[in-house]
Amino acid sequence: MVGRTDVLEARPAVDHWKAKGIDLSKILHQPEVGPEVGRYCQIPQDHGIEKSLDVTTLLDLCQPAIEKGESVRATLPIRNVNRVVGTVLGHEITKRHWDGLPEDTVQLHFQGSAGQSFGAFVPKGVTLELEGEANDYFGKGLSGGKLILYPDKTSTFVAEENIIVGNVAFYGATGGEAYIRGIAGERFGVRNSGVEAVVEAIGDHGCEYMTGGKVVVLGATGRNFAAGMSGGVAYILDTAGDFASRCNPEMVDLETLEDPEEIQDLRRMIQKHEAYTGSDRAREILANWDDLMTQFVKVMPRDYKRVVQHIQTALAKGLSGDEALDAAFEENARDIARIGGS
Repeated sequence: MVGRTDVLEARPAVDHWKAKGIDLSKILHQPEVGPEVGRYCQIPQDHGIEKSLDVTTLLDLCQPAIEKGESVRATLPIRNVNRVVGTVLGHEITKRHWDGLPEDTVQLHFQGSAGQSFGAFVPKGVTLELEGEANDYFGKGLSGGKLILYPDKTSTFVAEENIIVGNVAFYGATGGEAYIRGIAGERFGVRNSGVEAVVEAIGDHGCEYMTGGKVVVLGATGRNFAAGMSGGVAYILDTAGDFASRCNPEMVDLETLEDPEEIQDLRRMIQKHEAYTGSDRAREILANWDDLMTQFVKVMPRDYKRVVQHIQTALAKGLSGDEALDAAFEENARDIARIGGS
């Protein structure tokens, strides 16, 4: 029955105002063709994996790391036709080293313009450094690896004022760290659950549906920041004082930084960003830390904050890590019941 649109009957769309009047005849039309023309998928798709940069170059180059966990260093050119660079390599590493490799075991420095999904699903122990620019889905599903992105060292434009990576960076990422010198597109960090990332500005819908990790934005964001954000923390340098107007307040609160350990952790992330990318923006912030630190806004999901507080209370009572988690979740369930009851 696959492809047999001739036996389908369209129900008149008259009940719903959006569907009323829709004509499906052109979609269901079956042209008069002979049996030599396929009406459904009959030929296996060729995705060209064997031509990918991973298969043609990276797997052989990184055999010492894959087989023996030995260090690998290399500098390679990259073009925007090279998609999901690092993903097949990461798969082979994970098959042999389930928990990943020691930090920076594999260090690959790429120069050029990367295609979609650069560094997708890269595991712990793999560091991909990109000197140039990247397309959408940068770091999608990042799983413990490290991604570094900065402009070509010969470029003359101001990095923090120009877009260097496309939309939906770190979609569904679960772990690792990333440092981006420049502006990212829309939906940065959507469904991020564990990556710590530093970027210099982003587009609309940042940290949408984020559930964990940390995101530091050293500049402006677009509108609707934190929509559906239920976990993790974001820090926004709000020198203009107008971030609240671009943040979705439904599930988060905006706070000032007060905890000395948290402030030091934020500074540590910015220091690493400057060290890895050579960021002028990071250097300026660190040089004027006492003044600019007070202009960071902390974006904190309400439910996440409540759970963290319950965990801290349980740990203070002497419970172990797992016991503290169990107690915190039980207390949180009681909180939800009380809120629902009221």
